[in-house]
Amino acid sequence: MSAAITVVGSLNMDFVVQVEKLPLPGETVLGGGFATIPGGKGANQAMAAGKLGGRVRMVGRVGDDVFGRQLRDNLASAGVDTGAVLATAGTPSGVALIFVQAGGQNQIVVASGANARLRAEDVVPALEGAAGGFLLLQLESPLETIEKAASLGRRQGMTVVLDPAPARPLSDSLLARVDVLTPNETEAMVLLDRRQGTVSLADAPEVARALLRRGPRAVILKMGEKGAFLDDGTGGRHVPGLEVNAVDATAAGDTFNGALAVALAEGRPMADSLAFANAAAAISVTRLGAQASIPTRDEVEKVRRDS
Repeated sequence: MSAAITVVGSLNMDFVVQVEKLPLPGETVLGGGFATIPGGKGANQAMAAGKLGGRVRMVGRVGDDVFGRQLRDNLASAGVDTGAVLATAGTPSGVALIFVQAGGQNQIVVASGANARLRAEDVVPALEGAAGGFLLLQLESPLETIEKAASLGRRQGMTVVLDPAPARPLSDSLLARVDVLTPNETEAMVLLDRRQGTVSLADAPEVARALLRRGPRAVILKMGEKGAFLDDGTGGRHVPGLEVNAVDATAAGDTFNGALAVALAEGRPMADSLAFANAAAAISVTRLGAQASIPTRDEVEKVRRDS
C-alpha cells in the first residue's frame, strides 16, 4: 500500500472567464466563455493526488455555504477524505477570479474567505496522529499555520513538500523544515530576492543550488514547457517537458505536486516520479479550469508510453 498523503491548504471556487487578451490596468475587455470550477491550491493538489490513485486527506476551511459544500463534495468524488475540512460560520468560502487568455496565460485574484481562518489548532489533530507519509503545503493559508504544519509534519516523520505559491519571501527557519521545495521560476526569484522572473536551463543549476543553501533537502524548479530541474544535493538533473497545445495554465503546478506525491508515495525513484509529474502537468494545461483539468492515471500513463 502506498504512503498516505495529507494536504493542508486552501479551497476556492474559481470564476473563470476566457479572454482574447488580458486586461491592462484600468482597461475593460470583453470575455468569452465563463465557468465556475472548484479550485484553490491545496484542494487542487489533493484532487490531483486523489484522482491519480493516492490515499489523500485534505485539511482546510470553507464557508458554511453552497460553495463550501460543492468544494468538499468534489474532493470526495476523487476519494479524498474531507473530514478535516471545516465549515466556518459567518465567513464565505474562498473564491478566485481568473482571466484566461488564448494560449494559456492567466491573471488570478483570490479572495481568501474562510481560508484565512485556518489556524494552527485546526491542523494539530490531523497531523499529530500521522506517522510518516507525505505532507503537501502551499501559501494561500496563513503563514503561521503553514509553519506549524511544517514543524508538526517534520516531527511526525512526514516528507514535507512546500509549493511556495503565491510567491512571497520565506524565512530560513521554515525552509529548513522542508524536504522538497517546488517553486516555479517566478517564485524561485522571489525566494532569492532577485528581479528576473524567468530562468534559463543554463541558469537552473545555480538557482537550485542557491535555494538549497536556504535549507530544503531538495529543490525541484518547475519550468513550464522547459520541464523541471532537480537538485537534491547530489547533483542536478533536468527532466524535459512535453510539447503540448496549451489552453490554460491554471493548476498545472498543483497537478505537478499532487502527481509527484503520488509517485513518491508508491516508492518510485525520484527521476520516474518527476517524469510522472511532468506528464500530468502537461496534460492539465491542455484543458480549461483548475480541478477540471486534472488527468486520470490512465491518461498520464498513456502519455508517458507515447512520448
